[in-house]
Amino acid sequence: MMKSKADEEDYWNSSKFKAFTFDDEDDEFSRLKESKRAVNSIRYLVEEDDDEEEVEKVSWSGEPVGSISWSVSETAASNQKADREPAFPKVSADSGPMSRSHSGYSLSSLFKGKTKGGNFQSLADSPSDPSVRLYAPELRKPKSEYKDYVSDWSPEETVQRMQQGKVVSLEKFRSLQDKLLLLDYAVNAHDGNVITAVLIYLKRTLSKEVLFRELESRQTALRHLIHYLTETRDQRLLLELLRALGRMEDVALLQYKEHLSIADENRRRDFLKNCLSLPFSPEDSAHVQDHYTLLERQVIIETTDRQAERGGKVEVFQKFPRKASILNMPMITTLYYCCFYHYTESEGTFSCPLNIRQTFKISEKQYFVTALAARAKLKAWSDVDALFTSRNWLGFTRKKSPLSFQRVVDILQKNSAPTQVLQNYVALVDDAELRISLAQKHKCHDIVINTYRDLKDRQQLLGYQVKLKRGSAEERKIDELLNNPQIRWKN
Repeated sequence: MMKSKADEEDYWNSSKFKAFTFDDEDDEFSRLKESKRAVNSIRYLVEEDDDEEEVEKVSWSGEPVGSISWSVSETAASNQKADREPAFPKVSADSGPMSRSHSGYSLSSLFKGKTKGGNFQSLADSPSDPSVRLYAPELRKPKSEYKDYVSDWSPEETVQRMQQGKVVSLEKFRSLQDKLLLLDYAVNAHDGNVITAVLIYLKRTLSKEVLFRELESRQTALRHLIHYLTETRDQRLLLELLRALGRMEDVALLQYKEHLSIADENRRRDFLKNCLSLPFSPEDSAHVQDHYTLLERQVIIETTDRQAERGGKVEVFQKFPRKASILNMPMITTLYYCCFYHYTESEGTFSCPLNIRQTFKISEKQYFVTALAARAKLKAWSDVDALFTSRNWLGFTRKKSPLSFQRVVDILQKNSAPTQVLQNYVALVDDAELRISLAQKHKCHDIVINTYRDLKDRQQLLGYQVKLKRGSAEERKIDELLNNPQIRWKN
């Protein structure tokens, strides 16, 4: 088609590019206007989608969306889903293709913010899918909950909160009056943990002189502080506190306890010697003196016995080698050791048992039990018998024991004493029934027979004869007693 001449002139004289002029609008503003026009054009396209009432929507089952049958099936399906999955639904990896949404939202509603019915979506109109959850924004905690940290609590309220286990700050109590008031409330609360916590704060913020002076009139708090310093082993501050209170005996005992940390026996002995000059009470001073004397003897005995054991010339050390050192052992253990290895030594030596008994004023009963156990362990029965032998002023000897003979029999039996030794001491038991019981227990048949004879109990003697071995010497002895016409039996 041929163009007219006028159209051709307009075509060649026109251009989509304009020449630059100062009246041109800003380039950025032009692009903004272009974007606005593009958005408006999309809106027109979306609005054209609203005219789709003539298109009927159907679900995957073929039923028209919005029909009564579709609504019934959707309601039943959602109820079954709610029963099976009360929590968040799980998506199976091997499930089929995901079903399309049955919601009544269209593309236009997404742009215009309204549903198909034309109403804007609200929280009440949200889908009923249980996987969709709405969360309310987290609100700030009320100021009352921050009161624990920032409020100006009184000393009484602070103590109450400490008893409840709540976090409090004691740094705001700066004056001496407030600190002492806080301590008094803690003491009145009778809570040891609170008292200790307050004392730790006062110990850190008060001078030692002020703290010691105020605690002198508060004995409960003072005891808690002493216990706390003892548990934490703050020896220096504890000594200063006791000296400030004038409790010199406690200071001496505290210094005396330091010997426990000294491992070397010679250094410990020298330390105990220096402790003798400390201001102990008379009773404590005697104990410290005995401790020093005992350790001094133990050092001498240990040195001598170690050399004798290495030399191999002393028989008792060869038969019964020492199992442990005697150093730092108790007094009774030392006496038992000396009764075991040095029983026959003269009284002039440090290791003589009689010398140890006299030096440390050991009672007769304690010495007797220790010596009896040591000599019975060695099976030295002659030494055991000598312990019981005593002479009266006429020169007669008899068996005498500070222990009951029942206890003596028990000690000898534990050390595997033979029957001949046991029956000598079973016979010395005064009570007849107890004597018979012990004799039967340790098979001392002669003691049983003689006791029944003295009781003139023929029936008991006949009953015991049945228990003996037929033809034994004990059975023949019973026969002789039963046939003796001089014995007048009571039954």
